[in-house]
Parts: sequence; structure tokens; C-alpha cells
Amino acid sequence: MRPFSLVALALTAACFLFLPPVSAQQLAKRLILKDGSYQLATKWEKKGNRIRYYSAERAEWEEIPDSLIDWAATEKYEKDRAAGAPPPEAVELDKELEAERKAEELKSPQVAPGLRLPEEGGIFLLDNFQSQPQLNELQQSGGELNKNMKGNILRAAINPIASAKQTIELKGQHAKVQSHVTMPAIYVNVEQDSAGQNQAANAAPQQPQKPQQPEQPIDRFRIVRMQVKSDKRIAGDIKIAVYGKVSQEQKLVPTTSQPISGGWVKVTPTASLAPGEYAVVEMLGKEGMNLFVWDFGVNPSAPANPTAWKPDPRAIKQPTPDRPVGPEKRDKQ
Repeated sequence: MRPFSLVALALTAACFLFLPPVSAQQLAKRLILKDGSYQLATKWEKKGNRIRYYSAERAEWEEIPDSLIDWAATEKYEKDRAAGAPPPEAVELDKELEAERKAEELKSPQVAPGLRLPEEGGIFLLDNFQSQPQLNELQQSGGELNKNMKGNILRAAINPIASAKQTIELKGQHAKVQSHVTMPAIYVNVEQDSAGQNQAANAAPQQPQKPQQPEQPIDRFRIVRMQVKSDKRIAGDIKIAVYGKVSQEQKLVPTTSQPISGGWVKVTPTASLAPGEYAVVEMLGKEGMNLFVWDFGVNPSAPANPTAWKPDPRAIKQPTPDRPVGPEKRDKQ
């Protein structure tokens, strides 16, 4: 034999050595039993009232009574596999994954394809930058946040009795977060009480805090237009009557509040916001308004927000918009 033939033969043998082995279980059929279990077998034959099959798992011949085999289920499985239908295990796994996805959605609603709100709460603005939806967390201004309790908020109320007109002033001409859309959706989920962080501005140090009401109205978070003066922004002309009613002269932006799953509330302006500076404020009823606010701006030509949350590419294939919460819309348990 010539040397060339020897080399070719050696290369052919090496190729066979590196081919992935075909698992016997991949070629095996299923003998499905009446109790729901099955045996993997490459072939079988009937011997009287018993079935003799070659086990693909143990590589030996075994026997089982014919009365234990569910022949209808065995034949159906083989037909489904030949037609390309997924096996029962895959179907069951899909059901489990779908149930987990729905449970996760209830805890952290998806507000855009690939974007979910966090379980720990906060206040977030849904923006759209260069045709990409993005979430921006709004930070509370006017005081230091409790970093260990992200969902909690600081409170200091305007005293409507002491003055019929007070203002809130924030440093700087622009907020750190700028919305590139004129009708941003704002998602709110904060604690009703911040465990000792809340303190009314007109309360004495020794005066015990009043017990908070168990439920708060969903529309207590509003949007106010800020006025820029020099190097500060002012939420001015906040007039509150003694009985707690906010007058129509305020720069409050008309909004709608809609509860969604996970304890979140969606706050949306009813009309497009003009470019400028704004803030999310908390109305405290008769106590007035919270002096600590969440500021943002509206500027379609602003640069990208550096800390924006961008969509997860793995989840974009399953868009699920936020859903209103109501008795008629809840999932059946």
C-alpha cells in the first residue's frame, strides 16, 4: 500500500474517533406503564403474558408483565415523537416556567419589553431615549435618604395654619434625571411610614407622632411644575387651606393615578408636559404637602441619563404591559 493511502486511512480513523457517540437513550423508545412511569428500551418482544425488552439504561434484557404496560399511551408517545411534538416533560416544564413568570410579574410588573420594576419599591420614571424604553429612578431631594430602607421616604409637612403660602426650593437649575418624552409614566411604590424617619416640621421634639391611617389614597402623589430662578428651582405658590384643600392656583399638573400589580401606582400626566423642571410631590391631606420631593426634568434633546435601566434582551420576546388591579381583573387562584 502506498504511503498516501496509509495517511488517508489514518485520517479517516481519527475522524471516527472524534465523532460524538450516539446515546442509546436518544434512540430508545418508551414503554409507558399504567402508573405513569416508563422504561427506556431500544426494542421489545412479546413472550406469552410478558414483554421482554432491551433496557437502554442498563444495556441488558429484562422482562415485565404485559398487564402493566399502557399500550395506548406508548403508541401515542411514539406517534407524537415521530410528528415532532414535544415530550410530556417539556410540556410540564413550560407550564412551570409560565407559572413562575406570572408570579414574578405580580411582584415586579413589566412596564415595557425587557423592563421590570424592582420588588423593593421606589419611584421610577419610564422614559424613551433613541427609540429604547428606559427606567430612571427618581431620588428624593430636600433631605438625606435612608439608604438601608429604599422604599421609605422622608416627610416634613407644610403647616397650613402657620402660613397660607410656602415654597420648596431645590439647588441647581436642572434635575439629574431628564425625560426625553413629554408624557412620562411615573411608577410609585413607597412605604406609608418610614419607621421614625418621618417628622412633621411643626411638631415639637417630645411630641409623639400621630398614628398613620392604614390606607392612603392612590392619588396622593402628584406632579408640580418647578420655577427656575437663578441657581435654584422653586415649587412656589403652594397654597393650602386650613382644612387641607389645595387651591386651584397651584402649579400642580393634572394627572391620573392607576394601581397596578405589586403594590405600585402609575401616575401619568393627562396632557403633554412642556419642557422644564418638575417634581413628584406627596400630598398629606390636612397636614399639607411633603417638603421632600422627587425631581425630574422634561427635555427631549437632553443627553442620555447615565444611570438609566435598559431593557433585558432575554426578556424582550415576552412583552407584558402593566395591568390595572381590580376585582374583575385579578388572576384566578
